[in-house]
Amino acid sequence: MASGWRDRVQTGLVRGLIGLALALPYRWRVPVFGWAVARLVAPLAGWPARIRANLALVWPDLPQAEVARLCRAVPDSVGRTVIEIFSGREFIARAAATPPTGPGVAALEAAHAAGRPVVLVTGHFGNYDASRAALVARGYRVGALYMPMTNESFNRIYEAAIGRIGQPLFPRGAKGLGAMVRHLRGGGMVGMLIDHNMSHGAPLGFFGVEALTALSAAELALKYDALLVPTYGVRQADGLGFEIRVEAPIARGTPEAMTQALNDSLEALVRRHPDQWFWVHRRWKGGSGRRVPGQAGGQPPAPPAQGGFPPP
Repeated sequence: MASGWRDRVQTGLVRGLIGLALALPYRWRVPVFGWAVARLVAPLAGWPARIRANLALVWPDLPQAEVARLCRAVPDSVGRTVIEIFSGREFIARAAATPPTGPGVAALEAAHAAGRPVVLVTGHFGNYDASRAALVARGYRVGALYMPMTNESFNRIYEAAIGRIGQPLFPRGAKGLGAMVRHLRGGGMVGMLIDHNMSHGAPLGFFGVEALTALSAAELALKYDALLVPTYGVRQADGLGFEIRVEAPIARGTPEAMTQALNDSLEALVRRHPDQWFWVHRRWKGGSGRRVPGQAGGQPPAPPAQGGFPPP
């Protein structure tokens, strides 16, 4: 009962904030919504405590001043992502105007031209739908695998919003998996998120600590001779623009080795931009908490490449 009541309150609050924010010009809408989520939604949802717990597990030596900053900056980034996704055409236009960069661009273009399937992998970092929007705008056939939210009321409006960015969408489950495989076998591209905690996942390293990680992206790439390519929408210093980053394809190997390479790719980026990853996730839930041999973990983050986002 308490959980259902809390979900309804949170959904009502977020939907109300979204409606108010959409009345603002885009350049104000994004920072204002980030501010509102950081100061209204995050405390109600208990996010600061979860952020602190995750950081204590994997970055125990992080200065307390930086932990306090991330407790505000992370929800701000999440809020910006949410309102961007609900902004439809304005967000799509901004992402589409940004050409992809990085060592994997040429391989991605060649696969597109040849009709070779591609599994695009990202995480809950920056705006994870910015790269999909940019590629769809360039004629790439990118479908998206997504995990439906447990809050059904919010999930319905979220599905409609991400569907406006591009189609097709594939919910996790037997029906969605079948449609996704058909799309992939037909030479399409599929976008997936690597950083969900999956109870059936392999205990691989993320920030030097075991995290249960699904091997499905690597397994699909191996089974259907698809490229496995990490890609990210990195939020820029103005808080509105993006770098659409396409990394080099992951070398073929075992599913475990390929998936560990995906974890390492995401970790490297989060270390550069710690405020852009969704530290609210229970990423290490169900894991052993053991340190992974050969992975340092607990290191302080590198100085952010772009600095913080401007306040509204």
